[in-house]
Amino acid sequence: MTEQHHPHRREPTLGSRWEHFRHSPFFAAVVLVLLLAAGAGLFAGSYTAAMANPTPHRIPAAVVGTPESEPKAQAFTEGLEKALNASLDLKHYDSYAAAEDAVEQQQVFAIMEVKPGGSVRFDLASATGASVARVLTQTVPKVGAAVDVPVQVRDIKPMQSGDPQGLALFYISLAAVIIGFMGAIQLSVHARTLQPAERIVFTAAYALLGGFAIYAVVDLLLGVVELPFPQSWLILALTMFTSGMVFTMFNTLFGRWAIIPTWVLMVLVGNPSSGGAVSWPLLPSPLGEIGRWLPPGASVNAQHTAVYFAGHQHVFPYVVLAVWAVVATTVFWVWRHRHPG
Repeated sequence: MTEQHHPHRREPTLGSRWEHFRHSPFFAAVVLVLLLAAGAGLFAGSYTAAMANPTPHRIPAAVVGTPESEPKAQAFTEGLEKALNASLDLKHYDSYAAAEDAVEQQQVFAIMEVKPGGSVRFDLASATGASVARVLTQTVPKVGAAVDVPVQVRDIKPMQSGDPQGLALFYISLAAVIIGFMGAIQLSVHARTLQPAERIVFTAAYALLGGFAIYAVVDLLLGVVELPFPQSWLILALTMFTSGMVFTMFNTLFGRWAIIPTWVLMVLVGNPSSGGAVSWPLLPSPLGEIGRWLPPGASVNAQHTAVYFAGHQHVFPYVVLAVWAVVATTVFWVWRHRHPG
């Protein structure tokens, strides 16, 4: 047999090799490797930058009395502002009762009452922000000793005994957020043939059941935090449903890469800025502002108020969660023909 030659056969060009690679499973695998590596760094960086060294930026505090009329009290106020890098935002109130009401409304984190003779009573409210209370607890006595002002420090709104660090509400909200969009991912993988309305119904179903499971384990089984039922349950369920529908919306818009915007919005930005682990006054300023408008921050805010300030609940965090849920569901419904399922 003679060897056949093919003088007209062309070697694969760079462009054809790229096209072959791009349509092979190796392309998606390589992209995922790079994205996961970048995601690991960003995940660690976002949490470290926000929580590793919390620094006061603006701490609202009530003042009862007139420090200006008492030289020692005035020296204490100036010393405290200097120690906190001029981040103490003092608001004057005519009476202690009015200042106490401001604490209940979560407008201030502490009350500084100036006594005759220049002594100071500094009342903290750990429930308004445990991390802020820790900063003030460390700083206030040192400043008082430095300027020779007698200071009495009290905690008038302490955390529950099972959660002295104030992290339980952050963790249950984090669980609702992550399980919320993980559930939507699993529906897309294992129940692809669900009709759009059925997908929404099943998202609501696992949100309601999952929210109750979190409440039952944390409160009834472990007794870590006493949660007000059904308010806490419904907050958790709304958080989980919102998170699930946010992923469903992105899955409709971006297909198989939907986890990227979901992860960025809910985990990389949303959770560190939520104010759950580190209170908003100690977060970098942009995070402190952004967090209130994202589902994780709204969830922590609503849950925190429900547990510690039941008589002064604010509508804002519920509106934030509801708007995200409605927008995500609407986008999915309008463009449902694009959904991979």
